[in-house]
Amino acid sequence: MKRSFLLAAILCSMTAFGQIRMPAPSTTQKISQNFGLGTIEIVYSRPNIKGRSLLKENSDLAPLGKLWRTGANSATRITFSDRVMMGGKLLDTGSYVLYTIPGKEFWEIVINKGLNNWGTDGYKESEDVNRFKVKAEKSGTEAETFTMQIGNVLPESCDIQILWGNALVKIPVSVNVKDRIRIQVEKALAAETVSADSYQSAATFYYEWDKNLNKALVNITKATTANPKAFWLFLLQAKIQKDLGDKISAKASAEKCIEVATEAKNDDYVKQASDLIKKM
Repeated sequence: MKRSFLLAAILCSMTAFGQIRMPAPSTTQKISQNFGLGTIEIVYSRPNIKGRSLLKENSDLAPLGKLWRTGANSATRITFSDRVMMGGKLLDTGSYVLYTIPGKEFWEIVINKGLNNWGTDGYKESEDVNRFKVKAEKSGTEAETFTMQIGNVLPESCDIQILWGNALVKIPVSVNVKDRIRIQVEKALAAETVSADSYQSAATFYYEWDKNLNKALVNITKATTANPKAFWLFLLQAKIQKDLGDKISAKASAEKCIEVATEAKNDDYVKQASDLIKKM
């Protein structure tokens, strides 16, 4: 009986122990950023400094001159749903491992295929897709927890940023979407029936991307004709006319925007159009 009771107690203890949950020493984070016509996703683990030496020769954490997993636990993974440029080289869609070699003045960035690697274990230089260097900078704040983020996000460029301690590293990423948008615009305009939305998209492309003000004006005029209650279109038309140097027409379009936006009770566009008139 004693033996049965002892066995039951052990099993009960094991069951209870199996239910204990504790925070991971280095938490995992997944970040996702829409970029260009695709998405960048990063999955990495976030160690804390906890008073240990960092980014020095033979330091406890991320020693200088040595291949680093860029985080903790499994190697940091980065996924692109669209082709991007990094370090002057075109990277195809898919997932990669992001290794780094920290340095005093520069960090070496290593894009590798070793998706099953645990940290740097299993790393093979033959699986490198790209290697390039970026400048090592100093941040204005001290980051206790290792942090990665995507900043300076513009239509065709962004930075993958690494922050730890007072270190700041920016990895430039770029993409060429202008030519691909142009193809879409030209295809939409060549359709048998062209919608007001297509004319608006074309006007926006020629105005903001292609800097072809004449084509932008042709298309925004067609858009406002097709949708005379679209106050936002009249504001765009006013901006294009202003940049073309036609202040009289620009003022008339801005006033039309104010009129239609007032009817729609949209104070924001009323203010924007009013501000535009003041700048003429």
